[in-house]
Amino acid sequence: MKNKVCIVGMGPGKEEMMTAEAIRALEDADVLIGYTVYLDLLSGRFADKKLLSTPMRQETKRCRMCFEEARKGKRVALVCSGDAGIYGLASLMYEMGKEYPETELEVIPGITAASSGAAVLGAPLNHDFCVVSLSDLLTPWEKIEKRLISAAEGDFVIVIYNPASHKRKDHLRKACDILLSHMEAERPCGYVENIGREGTKAVTCTLKELREAQVNMFTTVFIGNSESEIIKDRLITKRGYQVERDTDLRGNN
Repeated sequence: MKNKVCIVGMGPGKEEMMTAEAIRALEDADVLIGYTVYLDLLSGRFADKKLLSTPMRQETKRCRMCFEEARKGKRVALVCSGDAGIYGLASLMYEMGKEYPETELEVIPGITAASSGAAVLGAPLNHDFCVVSLSDLLTPWEKIEKRLISAAEGDFVIVIYNPASHKRKDHLRKACDILLSHMEAERPCGYVENIGREGTKAVTCTLKELREAQVNMFTTVFIGNSESEIIKDRLITKRGYQVERDTDLRGNN
């Protein structure tokens, strides 16, 4: 029988927001491997498991640990926040898996920040949208800039991951400057911090106001398209339905 590693998307971290399939994969595992912060969120529920972690920017080492533990006959789950195939480690595991042909990989999907954050804000992703990360650790800023411009020109709703960090404090401001050259300053926007965790905070604003917002690596940003609007402090993107007024339905009596 082949060794196996499940690559599990844990969503924002709350058990209520994890899929039944993800919980089952974690329950069946002998070893949980992941970034320290993610394992801390699971340590209470899965205290009986062997927990192995690495700090940020040691993703390759973390993946290697998975294969090595699987070689020992352990049932392994690699834990990623959100969805493991969306800015997660699923692709890296498949790349490295070429060295471990005896190990089977299975990706267990999870709720990514785009969908969980959208639910907090209202309905900003009700039409075509794209996701762009502002982290330039692995992607040159010049390419990120081109993607932002293309998204603006295509009138996509734009979801921004990794808008800021300790070393990238001005990246969201730079991104807003790029977008302000392609869309109006009053474009409806919003952002959510700590989605699905303690201290969740949601804010709706204009693109001009977003430029001045203080965000961090646990913030997901939403920039509306030309059909988006803010309704009762919720960011909504219209799909294009023709809404009949109540008086139209009842007649003019």
